[in-house]
Amino acid sequence: MIDTHAHIYASEFDQDREEVVKRALSQGIDRILLPNIDLESIEPMLATEKQFPEVCRSMMGLHPCYVDANVEQTLATIKSWFDKHNFIAVGEIGIDLYWDKTFRAEQEKAFVTQLNWAKEMNLPVVIHTRDSIEETLTLLRQEQDGSLRGVFHCFGGSLEEAQAINKLGFHLGLGGVSTFKNGGMDKVIPHLDMDYVILETDCPYLAPVPHRGKRNEPSYTELVAQRIADLRGLALEEVDAITTNNAEKLFSL
Repeated sequence: MIDTHAHIYASEFDQDREEVVKRALSQGIDRILLPNIDLESIEPMLATEKQFPEVCRSMMGLHPCYVDANVEQTLATIKSWFDKHNFIAVGEIGIDLYWDKTFRAEQEKAFVTQLNWAKEMNLPVVIHTRDSIEETLTLLRQEQDGSLRGVFHCFGGSLEEAQAINKLGFHLGLGGVSTFKNGGMDKVIPHLDMDYVILETDCPYLAPVPHRGKRNEPSYTELVAQRIADLRGLALEEVDAITTNNAEKLFSL
């Protein structure tokens, strides 16, 4: 299995990062993909990738929650990293209108700018949306020239939203929210196109049941896969095979 979205470079893992990776490997999660969020996360992310080169792969991008008035300067620095390191994706990028709408225009600018990098470099994008699915889809439709591909990570929306995302050629990253009793995903997952589903944790956040409210980690990817298997009437091995194949193709692993 592949955890396609994990922040194991975060300070929450400073005391036991090696044990966390060992637990993941023992559960059959053999690859962990690391999304960048801002300028401060680059160094710990690359150090984590270097520590576990067989397991971890990094991506590079500016998360919408870290967009501010200095967005152009920050983006210039982020972009310069693509000349120094081999990243598997542009991410995580997107629009977040949940916490603060102050820099909405700057968020949109950053999103479109990074989508264009992805087109130039032929890389997938990893998209974060919160209270912004329609705004994000509108911009994506404008920019989609047939070459954009990627994933809406941490998907917890409706079947209609899932189908709109798939229609643009994008995958859905399913994580802990899929296991929440009142998350509504039990009505959606049985009807998803499995060719567009990949697994993720978004650790240390959004731990799946029965660990909800605690620190999430990559070894819990299997709990998400099992939930999908149960809702679809499939064997766990089948969900593993489908989602791993999807992730390998999407990220050219």
